[in-house]
Amino acid sequence: MARINHVALKVTDLEAATKFYENVFGFRQVHTGRSRGHISRHLTDGYVDLALMVYDSEEDEEAKLVGLGPAIHHFGIEVDDHMGFAEKVVSNGGTILSKPAKSRSNAARPTARSPKSCREGATRRCGSVTRRMV
Repeated sequence: MARINHVALKVTDLEAATKFYENVFGFRQVHTGRSRGHISRHLTDGYVDLALMVYDSEEDEEAKLVGLGPAIHHFGIEVDDHMGFAEKVVSNGGTILSKPAKSRSNAARPTARSPKSCREGATRRCGSVTRRMV
């Protein structure tokens, strides 16, 4: 059964956002790292991976996907069968942005975009399909 297991938020103040989710919702820090022009801090409530992302510049291509300022950047949906869901995405008007691999590693996760009609006025990059458990 598919379920949302990852949400990434673009934030402007990593420390303030971290404290908010820790103090209000009880999330705990799991990992902080740098990748492709941003710092990502992952927190969890034991079920969902919440990534807080601060970009080096609002001009970064990934940052521009959601516009200026804080925003929901993308979300991930856990599925059992990457290939089967990739086929369903395409047959329902979506686009595969990165191909699924047979490996169970994070690099094997396909990234997909829903049809334009599903994302009007919303984040431009939708979800990545993953098997990873948090």
